[in-house]
Amino acid sequence: MTILESERPASARFAAISAAWSEPEDRVLAARLAEATPTPEAAAAIEQQAIALVEHVRARTQEQSAVESFMRQYDLSSEEGVLLMCVAEALLRIPDSATADRLIQDKLGDANWEKHLGKSDSLFVNASTWGLLLTGRLVQLGATTERDWLGAIKRMAGRSGEPVVRLAVRQAMRIMGHQFVMGRNIEEAQDRAAEKTQRAYRYSYDMLGEAALTAPD
Repeated sequence: MTILESERPASARFAAISAAWSEPEDRVLAARLAEATPTPEAAAAIEQQAIALVEHVRARTQEQSAVESFMRQYDLSSEEGVLLMCVAEALLRIPDSATADRLIQDKLGDANWEKHLGKSDSLFVNASTWGLLLTGRLVQLGATTERDWLGAIKRMAGRSGEPVVRLAVRQAMRIMGHQFVMGRNIEEAQDRAAEKTQRAYRYSYDMLGEAALTAPD
């Protein structure tokens, strides 16, 4: 559909669609692709706008998000970042916070992580989501990592040291608590949304309908 055609009343556009219902797909597709191809002037303007946006983002590296800072601070590969976010998410779901703390504080080889965090099929249910948030692309966890995720964490610890990995897990938990949850109630969420750093965004809100309860609760 050309620009002029798009300015016609909706009824006329629907009539044009109806009239072309039996047109060969390749012919229609070729015409649409030709219309979608930018002119040299438009292509140059797009390139300049892209350059300006990239330069603006690079100039604000000091204001990088908590997620970007997390990846840089702990020198994580994409796969390692996703793994730690998955583990942190699982830790947040443990009703007993003291147990979660003990898991993080204990030596990685001694703690019974698997007992509390479950099998890998549940642990990695949000892996693709974390990959997008951390890197902006889909991250495919290797079969070895999914099968032996604790071993992957131990390898990280061997490279960086256990204290660093424990700090990274805690940082991942803080990111989830701050970056992806706007507030504990609607008033707190609205206050955060009004902050200067949030003014470019518009939010709709929902309330999490789940709770982690212990036996006394």
